[in-house]
Formats: sequence, C-alpha cells, structure tokens
Amino acid sequence: MEDLPIQSYLTIPAAELQAVFARSGGPGGQNVNKVNSKVTLCWDLNQTQVLNPTTLVRLKALAASRITDEGILKITCQVHREQPRNMQACRELLRSLVVEAMKPVIPRKPTRPSAGATRRRLAEKKITGERKRGRSEKWD
Repeated sequence: MEDLPIQSYLTIPAAELQAVFARSGGPGGQNVNKVNSKVTLCWDLNQTQVLNPTTLVRLKALAASRITDEGILKITCQVHREQPRNMQACRELLRSLVVEAMKPVIPRKPTRPSAGATRRRLAEKKITGERKRGRSEKWD
C-alpha cells in the first residue's frame, strides 16, 4: 500500500494503514464466492503521529461510529466488484473525513430578530388566531 496524501503538507504514511480483504456480498455472479473484493481500511488513531490533538479529537467525534473500543478507525467498502476500486473508495472516504476534521470550528454568533421582524411575526399570529376563532363561531 502507498502513502495517503491528505493535503500538500499532510500525508498518512502507509505504515500506519492496514487493509483487510474479505468476500463481498451483493452482485458478482459466479465470481462473488471466489474473489475477496470487500476492503476494510484500518487506522490506529491512538498510535498516529500525523494529526495534531485538536484534529484528532474532531476526527474521533466525526467518525465515532467507525471507531472500535481500541481506537482503530475502520472504513469498509464493498460497493464495487473490483478490489482496487473498493480500496480507492475507502481511501477517498478516509481523506474526506480527515479534511473535514481539519476545518476550523467557527463559533456561532448569537443573533436576535429585528424589531420589524418581531412585529410582523406577531401580526401574522394575530391574523391566524382570528381566522381560527372565526371557524369555531360558525359551528356553534
């Protein structure tokens, strides 16, 4: 396996990644029981030296369902009928997860509705309430 480039300054070394192959379910005809086309890409997050602690925490939060109790991130793909295409799909998913974890968190700035917006909302509520009261008077 080769290194996985994430960005120009960040690459996951091949020594940190491990691929496991298995027989895949789904279409494939007679070949499905003979070829190990399913790919599981494993990356031990507790041993990696590539990511800074902030990015590592965000990655663990993003991919929480894919991380085992031992801290191993497992990405599985069996969409394609060929092993290399499944491997490429796993690598792309891992790359996108790491890139997403590297994005800085932008804190939300609390905002308030304008006075005009509040006035319009309350006026609309009065109209709706009058309309509903008018309906009930018809049936009494």
